[in-house]
Amino acid sequence: MPAQRSASAPSLVRSVTTFSLFLFILGDVLGAGVYVLAGEIAAISGGALWVPLVVALVLALLTASSYAELATKYPRAGGSSHYATRAFGPFVGFLVGFCMLAAGIVSVGTLALGFAGDYLRTFVTLPTMLVVVVFLALLAVLNARGISESMWVNRVATLIEVSGLLLVIVLGAIVLLRGNGEFSRLTTLGTPENGPVAAVLAGSVLAFYSYVGFETSVNIAEETKDPARSYPRALFGALITAGVVYALIGVVASAVVPTDELAGSSAPLARVISAAGIVPPVVFSAIALVAVANGALLTGIMSSRLTYGMAADGLLPGFLGRLLPGRRTPWVAIVVTTALSVLLALTGTVEVLAGTMVLLLLVVFLAVNASVLVLRRDRVEHAHFRVPIVLPVGGLISCLLLLTQVEGQVWRRGLPLLAVAAVLAALAAWRRRRAGTSVR
Repeated sequence: MPAQRSASAPSLVRSVTTFSLFLFILGDVLGAGVYVLAGEIAAISGGALWVPLVVALVLALLTASSYAELATKYPRAGGSSHYATRAFGPFVGFLVGFCMLAAGIVSVGTLALGFAGDYLRTFVTLPTMLVVVVFLALLAVLNARGISESMWVNRVATLIEVSGLLLVIVLGAIVLLRGNGEFSRLTTLGTPENGPVAAVLAGSVLAFYSYVGFETSVNIAEETKDPARSYPRALFGALITAGVVYALIGVVASAVVPTDELAGSSAPLARVISAAGIVPPVVFSAIALVAVANGALLTGIMSSRLTYGMAADGLLPGFLGRLLPGRRTPWVAIVVTTALSVLLALTGTVEVLAGTMVLLLLVVFLAVNASVLVLRRDRVEHAHFRVPIVLPVGGLISCLLLLTQVEGQVWRRGLPLLAVAAVLAALAAWRRRRAGTSVR
């Protein structure tokens, strides 16, 4: 018997507009990573750090096109896991969902540690454990109140963090107009360790991480008023906007701050602020805290909706799909994913938690790009976005290319996690076969 929701089953509220979705994606993409990654990219790629940022945008757009087709064809919470289940069955569906869910939970824990770190210490010094628990508890309460309240907070936070990045661009331009910059660095591609080609490839892996976040938006497609029309516009508009901002950040940061100094800094954009001497550094610390909190909120929403969707597809225990009466938000999924993020944050470090994220998400992106090709034969009654077949093929190739740049130590950390996912996926597939269910 097909596993599908009955007409009388409770569903999520369709209240998300195109503009709200645009801000959701933009806020998730323009997250905490951009405040620290410019220096690391410069260390690998040289002064022309804007080049890998632009290359990474192109690679992200390839995979985003696959998400645009699938999210409008199957507007369901569950996202990547749901698509992979339809295309390849419950084993792959669970594997993809597990990777996506693990990456999201790890990300929230990492951001919680980041929130409790140096930026917060600019204002007050508190025990890390206390900050992590209170911070994640507050985000869980906001998530449980409803998607509309969360999206309202996201609008405010996104405007603040985008304003912060625009502030860096404007202040950097002022420094350059004073004649204190060096434009020749913008054409210096490569380092003594990496030639131009290697510099672009290796730098693009880090830069690609800056665009990660767009995939979380498919998990609220079920809560979007008109997904076929709204989702592609919001997705591509947000990614291109983020790409323009990143490219300008790369230009001003490299032209204003010497490459060696930029590469050795854990707060590279703060160097631009300091060089201008106009805005107090404490202001930028406040903006960074908002960016970290917003990223954690949006990723927490994704994780809970993905858990809810996987439960609806029979890939996770059914109790995870329970909705809060009145609010109709997945409260059990919110509690469980938040608790796991707290546990990870309290028992790990930023470096350990973040080490396997790119690997996990590249596995997800491979499956999503392949799912588009397989599901082309599946027809649906409603209109949906459709991409040229060359784009998902390009997405597959780009993911494989980026996987070749993942460091050996990350593989050593990620492979055991993927092995656990495979075992759990086999059990989930076995249970589904015994029950005789399928996804529609």
